[in-house]
Amino acid sequence: MKNQSTYLKALLHGDNKKILDIYETSFPNVKRFVIQNKGEQADAEDVFQKALLQLTLRYEKAPFEITSSFEAYLFAVCKNLWRRELNKSKHEVTIDGVVELKNEARDIALSALEQERWDFFQEKLELISENCKQILKRFFNKIAYKDIAIELDYNDENVVRQRVFKCKAKLTEMIKQDVRFNELKEI
Repeated sequence: MKNQSTYLKALLHGDNKKILDIYETSFPNVKRFVIQNKGEQADAEDVFQKALLQLTLRYEKAPFEITSSFEAYLFAVCKNLWRRELNKSKHEVTIDGVVELKNEARDIALSALEQERWDFFQEKLELISENCKQILKRFFNKIAYKDIAIELDYNDENVVRQRVFKCKAKLTEMIKQDVRFNELKEI
C-alpha cells in the first residue's frame, strides 16, 4: 500500500502529477455516488473540490495519518459533504429579494470539524471489544435487533438490546474520557 501521506503532501504542495492521479482514481466513484443521490456532474465536481480543499487545510493545520486507503478516506469525506449538501437543500426556501451569500470559509471549517469528529468516533469504535464493535456497527447501520440476534447467534433480540445499551455506554465513556472530546464538541 502506498504511503497515504504522500497524497496529502501532494495536495499541500500542489504536485500536479499526483493530484491528477487522485482525480483519475477517485473522482469516478464520487461522481457516480453524487449522481445516484440526486446530484449532477457539477455537484460532484464541487464536492470533490471541497473535499480536497478540506483535506489540504486540515493537513496543513495538523498533519495526520490515514489508516485506510487514501481513496476510501477521500470518498468518505465526499460522501459526508454531499449528504450535508442534501440536508441543507431540504431546509432551503425560495425567496424573492436580496439574500446574503453564505460564508464559504465557515462552511469548509464546519465540514472539516465534522470530518474530525467522524475520525475521532471511528478511532474510539476500533478500541472497544470485537463483540461490541460487531453489534454497534450493525446497530448504526439500522439492522433490526432480531436480525442482529440471528447474525451474531444471540438467544433473542432483548439480549441484543441490552448489549447495544452496554456497548454504547462503554463507547460514550471512552469518548468522554479523551481530552480531544471537549475540543471537538459543538461550537
